[in-house]
Amino acid sequence: MNKDIPVISLQRLPVYLNYLKSMPSDRIYVSSGHIAEALDMGEVLVRKDLAYTSAVGRPRVGYVKQELIAALEDFLCCNGRRSAVIVGVGALGRAVLGYGGFHNYGIEIVAAFDSDLKKIGSEVAGKPVYDIAEVGGKVKQLKAELAVICVPANHAQEVAELLVKSGIKAILNFAPVMIKAPENIVVRHIDVAANLAILSSMI
Repeated sequence: MNKDIPVISLQRLPVYLNYLKSMPSDRIYVSSGHIAEALDMGEVLVRKDLAYTSAVGRPRVGYVKQELIAALEDFLCCNGRRSAVIVGVGALGRAVLGYGGFHNYGIEIVAAFDSDLKKIGSEVAGKPVYDIAEVGGKVKQLKAELAVICVPANHAQEVAELLVKSGIKAILNFAPVMIKAPENIVVRHIDVAANLAILSSMI
């Protein structure tokens, strides 16, 4: 894990990467100023963020685009392969399972877990759905390090504890509740409704 970079800077790196990949293929160089203008950010901010990577700019021309893409992909571990599991195969869980963009970041969803007997043993988006009671052995078998929680709020903490005991190192939590985990476990909370409420208050 890249611990030296501020979280807010780390969150911006995928934005830069996606923009660079959207640029014309014949574009050779790109400057921090160009990126800043295109993304409506400050040039100094962009330059500081990129300085956390191995990218090296050239005087008066900026970065070689492909070298900068490679540096960002390396920093974000896009070229490796990390396995993830999803717990909760309701509407949200199924949507996450069907999302095809994880491979862009070196992540593969390998399985899902649920407690609903009607779902256990089925497949969603080509991924097997296992009984949540099997999570301990299956996580180890699948060598999964990441997990996504898509269960109701009243079950999220219990699920998080099961995942931690199973060896999961990082959790993305979509349940509308703050879960607690040991300090060595990375947790990110995403409350869609709360974020919409924030947007609503801004207009």
